[in-house]
Amino acid sequence: MNRAVPVEAGPAVGRAVRDRFPILETRRGGLPLTYLDNAATTQKPREVVDALVDYYSRANSNVGRGYYSLSLAATELYEGARDRVRRALNAEHPDEVVFTQGTTAATNLLADTFGRRVVGEGDQVVVSGMEHNSNLLPWRRLCEQRGAELVVVPVNGRGHVDEADFRAALGPRVRLAAVAHVSNVLGTVNPVRAMIADAHRHGVPVVVDGAQAVPHRPVDVRELDADFYCFSGHKVYGPMGVGVLYGKRDLLADLPPYQVGGGTVKGVAHDAPVRHVPVPARMEAGTPDVAGAVGLVAALDFLEGIGWDAVRRHDAELVGHAVRALGGVEGVRVVGDPAADPSGIVSIVVDGVHPYDVGGHLDRHGIAVRSGVHCASTFLDDLGLLGTVRVSFGVYNTVEEIDLLVRALGTLRPGSWTADHPTTRFL
Repeated sequence: MNRAVPVEAGPAVGRAVRDRFPILETRRGGLPLTYLDNAATTQKPREVVDALVDYYSRANSNVGRGYYSLSLAATELYEGARDRVRRALNAEHPDEVVFTQGTTAATNLLADTFGRRVVGEGDQVVVSGMEHNSNLLPWRRLCEQRGAELVVVPVNGRGHVDEADFRAALGPRVRLAAVAHVSNVLGTVNPVRAMIADAHRHGVPVVVDGAQAVPHRPVDVRELDADFYCFSGHKVYGPMGVGVLYGKRDLLADLPPYQVGGGTVKGVAHDAPVRHVPVPARMEAGTPDVAGAVGLVAALDFLEGIGWDAVRRHDAELVGHAVRALGGVEGVRVVGDPAADPSGIVSIVVDGVHPYDVGGHLDRHGIAVRSGVHCASTFLDDLGLLGTVRVSFGVYNTVEEIDLLVRALGTLRPGSWTADHPTTRFL
């Protein structure tokens, strides 16, 4: 059951929910934890931790295998989680939800099943220039294996993909497009509804990487008309190791198994063809992460209890405050325009200081941020940047933490990375 958080205005969210996150009570090097790396992974509320403990304490069993009460109870929880995700995405049918290990697993599944079915020699696959490696490399590998061409829609100087450029890339050889809903580097929000409509006018199906969108805005896959939509549980306050692939029913139903094994077949004989079960079980070979699915339900309920209006106001307040405050620090530049449609991400560069030196300096003040290329080096290349320092917010963050970040940057000095490895990058 949801326990609504009493929130009346955006800035109040962080203060109202902080006590629900046990890790925020810990200290690092004697300092309180200021966690500003939520685009990498979010911390977990007590509701999620309790759901995991409760499952393992009271309901742990394998699903879909045992004809006894404990197994049936675990199966009911697992399939109930599938329907809960359906409702969160406003999908039409529970069997349009496939559980995966995360967004990376979902895009690889699609590339190796749907991609192999629709992409052949001489065809094209379109991606945007801002993609995370998880929504770039599976399609690049597919093109290399199939003799197809990967078409990259460029980003402009503001870190945006122009819809006109995307539309222009949709030539007669394009068989599939893959785009991020929200950039994990800059927080840029793509006009995915319009992009999907453009692609559909050319008969091109679209895969949407929603990993950075689902924690910050309501997603309606039917309103978007998304063919496939992927996200990760751990970025939306749920456990690591569980994610979601949504697919339109008719598209999923036609997919071959991604992996084969227990739970995917109706029966096996040595001298007869294998008969596979329908989707989604056909795509979930072996023992699934039942606890992860249960924890994801608790996370989605937690967010629903806060309310999307409050989450969106909170994002707008934090991003706006960060852009104003960081922009006032000498030598600090905010990259892109994160306040235009806030999604909890603000990326900065500091003149004359390597991003890793910035990250190390902030860590000594108890502040956790992400420094580097954020698994999107091609995007950083297009922006002409070695890397950025990414500040990313969750529902528990506060404007006071941003002010702490700004004060810490005021004492920043170049370090060993700047002196000895000024052009080195990784991660």
